[in-house]
Amino acid sequence: MKYHHFTIEEREKVQELLWRSASVRTIAGALNRSPSSVSREINRNIPLQRSYKPRLAHSRAVIKRKCRGRKLRLKNGFIRRYVVSGMKRGLSPEQIAGRLHYEYPTRRISHEAIYQYVYHQVHRNGWGELKRHYRDLRPYLKRRHKRRMKKGLRKSQRIWKPKGPSIDERPKEIERRKVLGHWEGDSIVSRQSKVGLNTLVERKTGLVFITKITNGTAAETRKAVAGRLSILPATFRKTLTLDNGSENAEYRKLMDELRISCYFAHPYHSFERGTNENTNGLIRWYFPKKTDFAIIADEDIKAVEIALNNRPRKRLGWKTPLEAFNESVALQS
Repeated sequence: MKYHHFTIEEREKVQELLWRSASVRTIAGALNRSPSSVSREINRNIPLQRSYKPRLAHSRAVIKRKCRGRKLRLKNGFIRRYVVSGMKRGLSPEQIAGRLHYEYPTRRISHEAIYQYVYHQVHRNGWGELKRHYRDLRPYLKRRHKRRMKKGLRKSQRIWKPKGPSIDERPKEIERRKVLGHWEGDSIVSRQSKVGLNTLVERKTGLVFITKITNGTAAETRKAVAGRLSILPATFRKTLTLDNGSENAEYRKLMDELRISCYFAHPYHSFERGTNENTNGLIRWYFPKKTDFAIIADEDIKAVEIALNNRPRKRLGWKTPLEAFNESVALQS
């Protein structure tokens, strides 16, 4: 006989017969069902409520029916191990999905499936406690959100006059990321000490330079920027886009020293330096807020720089920034 789920009417009949102290076999006969099916239905829904409640039992059954077959989420053990390994190495779900297909063309998984797999480990998609015998993968996400958040834009604030040439004057071709040598710069600071990080990111390839600075003064920042960019040929350091922080006050000296054009983004418009802001977010995964950079060894900072420059990127066809930069340099040589 083909199995079909209990209807709400059948569950109400079960409740009625239980009130009459009918046996399981009697209930099964009245519903024309097997005694084992009736026994499972009763046992599933009595222990927690201490009495059979048909509406609640039916609601639980519908929810469970929608989720059936989805416990493991990802397709097989190989993909699950690949995803967990990639997340532990600092890759995002999108990068893991892209790199999986790049390395194994016959295998494919979406980044959305990975996010669902991550948040499925926690009750109520991140709003509850960790499920028993599951592992919490949320700390491996770059933003470490305990639950999935809706994306949105913050309202812009007052606009002030930039310290130097405005980004509005920057050649529009730079926005297309077609030419090597256009950089974005910023600083990462900590409340724990005056020591911070200076970051420089190349727009086309995403190559990043991370340098420790002993303080946030303009002279120290200029020294850090000049020290990293001066090792590159002039053709690979065309422009530098900065924010309006006081640490960039010596931009004129930097322009003379490197023969580079500097531009300033509008205040409170961090998206105008989106490449740099995104990279800083990745760096924060290694060095969270309140990190005292004074006690971070230069070798550890260099290790993070190497890790990010060898991190596959979607916009690069899943090549790494270092691979893309070397290819671009080879083509221009």
